[in-house]
Amino acid sequence: MAYLVGDVSSSARCFPLMDGKPVAIARSNGPYVWDETGKRYIDTVLGFGGTILGHAPAAIVEAASKALMTNPLPAVNHSSEEAAAAALVHRTGKLNKVIFTNSGSEAVHLALRIARTSTGKRRIVKIAAGFDGWLDGVVFGNVGSAEARFKPGHRPANDFVTVIRYNDFDDVDQLFTEFNDIAAILVEPMLANAACIPAKEGYLAHLQATAHKHGALLICDEVLMGFRLHAGLTSHLYGIDPDLVSVGKAIGSGIAVSAVIGKAEIMKVAEEGRALRGGTFSGNPIACAAVLSTMPALDECDYHQLRTRGDSLRVSIVESFRRHGKTVSTSGYGNVFSIWFSDEPPATYDEGLVLVNNELSMALHLHLRREGILIMPSPYGRMYLSFSHDDGVVEEMKQIFDRVAEAMADIPVASGA
Repeated sequence: MAYLVGDVSSSARCFPLMDGKPVAIARSNGPYVWDETGKRYIDTVLGFGGTILGHAPAAIVEAASKALMTNPLPAVNHSSEEAAAAALVHRTGKLNKVIFTNSGSEAVHLALRIARTSTGKRRIVKIAAGFDGWLDGVVFGNVGSAEARFKPGHRPANDFVTVIRYNDFDDVDQLFTEFNDIAAILVEPMLANAACIPAKEGYLAHLQATAHKHGALLICDEVLMGFRLHAGLTSHLYGIDPDLVSVGKAIGSGIAVSAVIGKAEIMKVAEEGRALRGGTFSGNPIACAAVLSTMPALDECDYHQLRTRGDSLRVSIVESFRRHGKTVSTSGYGNVFSIWFSDEPPATYDEGLVLVNNELSMALHLHLRREGILIMPSPYGRMYLSFSHDDGVVEEMKQIFDRVAEAMADIPVASGA
């Protein structure tokens, strides 16, 4: 392309060429997307998790279109902003104050500012290899970085951020012997962007208890996982009430909206003006209309059925590859998971580095794309199912995976970072 840098505005959209040609999506509906040639794909990328109802759900499109036609961008408060905040709070337990933002990165950025202001401390602890947005404050320690893999006694840190290993209880305890300026621990309740690794039993509770013991907060980054496993926060499924959460993606059904939700005693620093919040488009009527129409829609959805479909697909994928002479495993939770060319999925990022297989992951992407399923090309990528992926769609996916497993039977396995 002549004008668009790298052909995309977000590097996450850099999908490989196939037969010398890029893929460019022209339209989408339900579980499907169509490229510029008219080829249809079953979509498992789903806006990187942002379209849990499927593409272009009628109720959300209607509500957003009405907002666009009647009140697209007032410069003052509007009638749906408080209602949209209430719709979130009614589903987020003890977290009862909301600030709307536009992207997941913005929501995390604001949550960190609130935590620093509330505690009077500067340092944020994030998970090694965790992805919490692309802004400067959290790119330290991202997947693939040197900082994400470190030896005991050599914890990477800069003036404002340091990292801990996911699911490592002892590393959390050691952390607070090394630093006395920690404002908050930032964690995904499932390490979704680095292998779909679920938290071990008691790990998130240990994070919060240890943070509180030392005067720090726990921030759950639920931009990706919030409202994906049930109509609320994933952290609640683990039995914890974090101090702050960032949400996005699924709360707007494909329309750009995110939010920080927190406990009143912490969020007051923003209300008092001590922690600056802003944004021309933050909480705009179109975004709020999306939230207001999405929340009741999710309340009516059968999450158990969605998880069951995902589990059934995962079992079928493993069996198809086994039948054709290859061992694969899956990591994740029901309707969001990663595929690994290994006997067992990784339980830590370090294990993932050993098991990662770029060649096979790329081959899987290209074979599936040719057959009509769109997945992420990265070995750390995820497959999502939406509520529009009904039994018929999932059955078609199983058949396609079986054909692809047969086609990949002769590709040698050689793992490692």
